Amino acid sequence: MTYELTPLNPIFGAELHGADLRDPPSPELVELVNEAMAEYAVLVIRDQKITDEQHIRFTRAFGPLELMPDLGMGRNKPSRVLPEMYDASNLDENGEIVGPKSTRASFNKGNELFHSDSSYNDLPTKWSLLMGHIVPPEGGNTEFVDMRAVYEALSDEMKAKVENLVVEHYIWHSRRKGGLTGITPEMEAAMPPVHHPLVLVSENGRKALFIGGHASHIVGWPVEEGRKLIGEIMTLAAEPRFVYSHPWREGDLVVYDNRCLLHRATPYDIAQHRRILQRTTVSDEGPTAPQV
Repeated sequence: MTYELTPLNPIFGAELHGADLRDPPSPELVELVNEAMAEYAVLVIRDQKITDEQHIRFTRAFGPLELMPDLGMGRNKPSRVLPEMYDASNLDENGEIVGPKSTRASFNKGNELFHSDSSYNDLPTKWSLLMGHIVPPEGGNTEFVDMRAVYEALSDEMKAKVENLVVEHYIWHSRRKGGLTGITPEMEAAMPPVHHPLVLVSENGRKALFIGGHASHIVGWPVEEGRKLIGEIMTLAAEPRFVYSHPWREGDLVVYDNRCLLHRATPYDIAQHRRILQRTTVSDEGPTAPQV
């Protein structure tokens, strides 16, 4: 099998040609993907007509899977997807489009903030692998930011300022910002805040800023002062020079590194068009899903 990589953006992101994920991943493919992800941090594999089981099999080649957390929202309800997968669609458990004022739509609104998947978990999240099964005719791009490049754009004074800071990440912080109401004490207890360093070292040794929509404040700082600093960095990160906007096609599998990238959903007509995106997530260490 011959593989080829094509850059998608001047600073990060690449498209991988020649892979057919209906087949078990070969050692050669796994090695290539690992190397490409360390360099590019986003990898697009197009035209994949794969089943959920094949999607999960490919993901397991890169580490243990992360399960969807309880959230205190009744996870035992029927689901459209397998337990190893996250459902990023606008459909209910019966496959019907949810209303724009539904709890699910309100919860998903938080995804329009630049964020790192599962940064609200204690266990670091390595990669997400997001599969586009049905995409709207217009809108709904996913935008990515290279936080390695953002760190490198900081002044020396700012780099010194952020070097040893710790950030509190909290899922209900981002969901409230997205407009979700009705967050109960049970939901808060199910997903308490966690702390992570603001500066991480990425797979290829470059430093990256680890914040995003789930980042509430700087630990040990006055809350508003910490949020001001986070806001300044996020304003810089949203500049077009750091952003790759992915226009979805059906059959796209997009792999992205949560440790050095942020991403966000962009709007589309959720009341009119079905959108089925499903993702698996690889934990950085330790199993969180049954390895069967």
